[in-house]
Amino acid sequence: MTVSVHEGPDHTAVRVALWRALHLRADPPPYVIEDEAGLRLAGPEAGDDWRARPDMDAGATRRTRASIVARARFVEDLALTAAGRGVDQYVVLGAGLDTFAQRRASDAVAAGLWVFEADRAGAVAWKRRRLTELGYGVPRWLRLVPVDFEGDWWGQLVDAGFDPGRPAVVASAGVTMYLSEDAVAATFRRIAGLAPGSTLVTTFLRPIEDVEPDQREQLRVAQRGARASGTPFLSFYTPERIAALAGEAGFRETRHVTAEELAERYFADRTDALRPSRGEELLVATT
Repeated sequence: MTVSVHEGPDHTAVRVALWRALHLRADPPPYVIEDEAGLRLAGPEAGDDWRARPDMDAGATRRTRASIVARARFVEDLALTAAGRGVDQYVVLGAGLDTFAQRRASDAVAAGLWVFEADRAGAVAWKRRRLTELGYGVPRWLRLVPVDFEGDWWGQLVDAGFDPGRPAVVASAGVTMYLSEDAVAATFRRIAGLAPGSTLVTTFLRPIEDVEPDQREQLRVAQRGARASGTPFLSFYTPERIAALAGEAGFRETRHVTAEELAERYFADRTDALRPSRGEELLVATT
């Protein structure tokens, strides 16, 4: 991933936060996730007329929005389930405007979780300031870690208090598409070396030909937008390929979480036919 030095969140981080907020405004309940904190954080980056943005078209982005809220809910459920088993470290790579620590503060404290949010230095400095401005603050159990993903980001996490000798949940949502396959494999190898009982949960983009026909143009638009903003998509994976990468890295078990599974888990009781696309799915790998 190209390292940016500008201060502030990436455009993609803002867009994901706004899609989570749009879920509460454009879709009827029950809500998959309720995240107003991300919109508050985005603040001036989003603009007062954020709903008028082309990428916030409620109809055109319907299935993409469903995928975004489904992946967020799945990752959070997995982290809290692991915490219930005694895992006390949760790492969010490329955290962006993730708001788990703000929305689930009481859950995280009760579970004894230490949350490590890793992102580029400019994004971390901006987020720290915004959390203070909005009154959230940065509690002791939340570590905002500035990292260089092309450098020694692992050492920077350890310096912030992360203990590789204790089990952890490591989440990487919306990241693999910006990395080369070599970089993805190196990241997998590093995480596979964590203490037994650790879990990686990562999203991946399928190749366009593997996506539902009615969603392919939406993915092409996303590709063009990413390229224009200076962070082009570099990697697409079939479920078999990304599972093979995780296996080669040394993970003991891998599991592909399909869009259909997410639909059954989080959308079964809906009457509006809102469903996630298979354009982006998840892999869970355990040590």
